Formats: sequence, structure tokens, C-alpha cells
Amino acid sequence: MSGSVSVPIRSSAFPADSEAPRHSAVVRVTHWITAACFLALLISGFEIVISHPRFYWGETGNILTPPLFRIPIPASRTLVPTGYGYVLPDQNGWSRALHFQSAWVVMLTGLVYVVVGIFSGHFMKSLLPAKSDLSARMLRPLRRPEAREAWFYNPIQRLTYLLVIFAGFPLVIWTGLAMSPAFVSAIPAAVTLLGGQQSARTIHFFVSLALLLFLIVHVTMVMIAGFKDRVGAMITGRVDAIPEDV
Repeated sequence: MSGSVSVPIRSSAFPADSEAPRHSAVVRVTHWITAACFLALLISGFEIVISHPRFYWGETGNILTPPLFRIPIPASRTLVPTGYGYVLPDQNGWSRALHFQSAWVVMLTGLVYVVVGIFSGHFMKSLLPAKSDLSARMLRPLRRPEAREAWFYNPIQRLTYLLVIFAGFPLVIWTGLAMSPAFVSAIPAAVTLLGGQQSARTIHFFVSLALLLFLIVHVTMVMIAGFKDRVGAMITGRVDAIPEDV
């Protein structure tokens, strides 16, 4: 007998027949567009950080300003003091172009997802946990989910997705826009509320790390739950088996 606690499953959470989709077309399309853009943002963002791996707080920051902290890696700019006697290849051009383009695509994709999710009831039905779910049982030991659990998100998943959708992504977009001179000139409060452009860059970096951590945990959980079935469901919208005991 394992130490895990079973969770009662509401039969209404499952589709009545095998033709009912697990994920709607909008969820699937926006998921994969976001995944591709997020990968591009991570790669290009890392290249941008390499150009100046020093972070500051406030409005200004440069090589003559004491940093809030620094990442112990060589830079791709000869004038940036890092303590290394060499510099990495400068990839700042294409990385910034890719970063900005991917950011706009993921922002518009997220807007479509949120608007459709609100009007279709996706958030209420699939992501907002019921009060009965918010209890100690949601902290049950990590284990491979049963087949019937492929049809719903557990409470921790729901809360995490809501946090990422309505806090993580908006904050990373806000801090990214706050580093844009054109955007700040139009809406100065966007950067003032963050404490300055260097503060926005530092916050942007940490929020990006948090989203990267979410991605790692998310992919790990998908692999634990059954990579082929979960990825297949996000591609086709369906799962192979219908639970018989619910």
C-alpha cells in the first residue's frame, strides 16, 4: 500500500464519449506557438545577457556603475569587465531581432488565448480549482498519474497555470516593454512603477528564470505522466483511453 492519497474524481469532469476533445483547437495552437516562441526567447535572451552579464537597479547602469550582481561568465563585448581575458562571439544583432519578434508573437498569441479562454469558459472549467480541491490532499506525493487523470488538471497544476498565465507572462511582457525607449516615451509610468529601466531589466531576468523553472518542471511532469500520451493529446486534442471507473 503506497502512502499516496486518492483524490475523488467528479464524473462531470470527463467527456461522455471518445469524440470529446481533451484540448480545444485554440488551446493546442496557442500552446505550440507559445512553446516555439518561448524557446526562441530563451536562446536569444541568453545571447543578449552575454553581451552585458551585469545587472543594476534604478534608471541607469553601465560599466562604470557598481552592479547589483553579475553573472560569472565572459561577455561578448570587449569593454564589459567580467574578469575573463577573452570575449565570446558577438551575437547581439540577430538575437535582439529574434527576441523582439518572438515577444510580439507570443504576446498576441497570449491575448488570443486569454480572450477565447474567458468567453469560452475555459478558465472556469479547466483551470479554476474548486474550493473542495484546495486542501491538504493537493500536496499528495509525486507519482505517476492514473489513466483517468489524463482528463483533468490537478489543483496544483491549475494554480500554477493560472499564476503563469495571469502573473508570470504579463510581468515578463511589462518589464520587457519597459526597456523599450519608444514604449517608455509613450507610457513613462510603465518604467517608473518598476523603479527605472535597469530595475525593469533585472526583474525581467528573474521572471524569465522563474518561467524557465516552470518549463523544466512542466516537461518533467509530462514525462512522468506519460510523454507520448500527453504530447499526443496536445497535438490531436484527444487521449486514447476513456476511464471506466468514473
